[in-house]
Amino acid sequence: MLFPQIGAAQEFPGTSGETLIKSSLIAETNQPAAGTSSTLAVFMEPQSGWHGYWKQPGSIGLAPQFDWQLPDGVSVGDASFPVPHTLMTGDLMNHVFEHPYALLLPVEIDGSVAPGTPLPITVGLNYLACRADACVPEQSTLAITLTAGDGRITQERKARFDEWRRELPRPLGSQASFVTINDARLRVSIPLPASVTLNDPHLFVDTDNVVDPAAEQIFSREGDVLIVETQRANSWSANSPPAAFEALLSLGTGTGLTLVSHSAEAPAASTNGYQSASTSSSTTIASTTIASATNASTTGEQGSPTLLLTAFFGALLGGVLLNIMPCVFPILSLKVLSLARLTGGQREARREALAYTAGVVIVCLILGATIIALRAVGTQVGWAFQLQDPRVILVLTLLTAAIGFNLAGLFELGSINAGGKLASQDGVAGAFWTGVLAAFVATPCSGPFMATALGAALVLPTFAALTVFAGLGLGIALPFLLLGFVPVLRRLLPRPGPWLANFRHIMAIPMFLTALALAWVLGRQLSNNGMIASLALIMLLAIGLWFTGLRQRSAKRLSWLPAGLAAGLALTGSVLVPGAFIPQAVDPNPLPSSADTRSLDFNANRLTELRQQGHAILVYFSADWCVTCKINEQRAINTPRTQQAFEQAEVITMKGDWTNGDPAITTFLEQHGRSGVPLYLWYAPGATEPEVLSQLLAPNTLSVLASQLD
Repeated sequence: MLFPQIGAAQEFPGTSGETLIKSSLIAETNQPAAGTSSTLAVFMEPQSGWHGYWKQPGSIGLAPQFDWQLPDGVSVGDASFPVPHTLMTGDLMNHVFEHPYALLLPVEIDGSVAPGTPLPITVGLNYLACRADACVPEQSTLAITLTAGDGRITQERKARFDEWRRELPRPLGSQASFVTINDARLRVSIPLPASVTLNDPHLFVDTDNVVDPAAEQIFSREGDVLIVETQRANSWSANSPPAAFEALLSLGTGTGLTLVSHSAEAPAASTNGYQSASTSSSTTIASTTIASATNASTTGEQGSPTLLLTAFFGALLGGVLLNIMPCVFPILSLKVLSLARLTGGQREARREALAYTAGVVIVCLILGATIIALRAVGTQVGWAFQLQDPRVILVLTLLTAAIGFNLAGLFELGSINAGGKLASQDGVAGAFWTGVLAAFVATPCSGPFMATALGAALVLPTFAALTVFAGLGLGIALPFLLLGFVPVLRRLLPRPGPWLANFRHIMAIPMFLTALALAWVLGRQLSNNGMIASLALIMLLAIGLWFTGLRQRSAKRLSWLPAGLAAGLALTGSVLVPGAFIPQAVDPNPLPSSADTRSLDFNANRLTELRQQGHAILVYFSADWCVTCKINEQRAINTPRTQQAFEQAEVITMKGDWTNGDPAITTFLEQHGRSGVPLYLWYAPGATEPEVLSQLLAPNTLSVLASQLD
């Protein structure tokens, strides 16, 4: 690594024996126990105006170099550096420390070392002390003698080392990726929740010959992905580009995250060397698919054709299977009924099939685009997000109830301009609006193949994601599309006749069941009074439709007036009622009343006490910048199903927040072979060791574990 020439050294401090960066060797314990690991610190104290260097010094400088002399049975690992900061000198970028800092090194004591054995440790340290106008190489020989003992750490020493550990970066826990934009530019994509605060961030690349340290770094957001674009190093080899590089992302808030970025053009090696063996094959497949999609998304490209086709056909097949789900079957049956009544032949059948398909696909694309847009601005939503709004549920309940009353013969559709007419009328318009309704009502359903495909879609680039959503719509529409375009299949339908009237009345039953299911969902979102008010709106609509039916049979003018007034009042009420009764039901993850005693912050001593008392305990560690952690909390931990199971089994939850670093959590993670989060530990009553759960939790993993305690 280059550093400035030292000219006229006698003019600068340091030439008369003055130390510009004072160094000292400090042990966390002077009596390390045999067979254990402890920590050494090389503490560096620069004089005012001088600085030392990070392990990758930047455009100029020199990283510290260590030459250890160790007794038998003792080994020292690589140094861990705190988060550096940048220093521009002219056109050169330096990665430096201008204030006192500590380099932490793990020291291993072999189990064969007898207690009381003296352990003399010596290190020759070479480093560079610099300021704006000069650099001075310095050397020091540091020595300390430890004694093999019981590993006792004084409170003063523990507090000092804990403070140094808080200054270290933490592992990101997710894999980054990079892609070359052109002959000179590099784009790095880092999974990082949009909620994480950034204040003048900087990417310190540890690997040589990857980027130009002095080049401008342009940061941007793509949802939960942070994009860094910068200049490639001049020494970048086009013939053999690096497959990966290591880096440190400084958030500018004193927090740093270490990461490994893999080339998007080359197969990425797994960075998870401690994947739980308990991971099921289905979870592994889903994890692989979504991880692959994430890699494609973070490159800013459209992803591999194989990945896109896999997600597309998964969504297509999932959409086909949705047609036999309770959400969609009643709606689909409406168009089967209309097909049986067709008299216009092949051309009319094809037109209706295409119109129905267009309605389904357009709604799926609109829903998909809305999800992508909301996630891009930091709002965490998923598939069926619109059905989380009780106003939408109430409108759908009114619509399906109206369709059911029409099929039952309560009234006939004349000029009532409500959604029921749009969905139930014949012709191309009716087919299109039936497709719209089918797609809209299908969203709460989850069938085979859908979860992985839509999970991949939510992290794919925009165009690829919309392609997957279109595949879902095409799958929903496929049965009706086949009936419209394959005459042989259509000829299997019974010929029109008197049976159609009876069949129409029978089809009112699944529509009423659909309305009942929607009402059940509404009851989960509103209070009892809100549910009664919603049922009153449905009754109001039914009365209006009934009076319209009576006037139609009497051939009176303006027969549609009662239904129109009732529909207007019901739709108005569908906006006002949920807003008036929603406060009791807005909590999507209700906790039991005893949550204050069953949901605790991590404390190792308290954990030991609870285990001795025979409690079942879930211990997990998370951080605000950990994407995987947040996904698991939303879909597997903070869910009503899991919380209810935990309440019944009296499971205690203990969470460790590692967002800003915590020495106690760091130590606990290291004891379990982890260098970062997430980590999920399940302590069954009486078990000597915890069960290490998968890093990607299935939604029912925790509820199943809790049910096994009964």
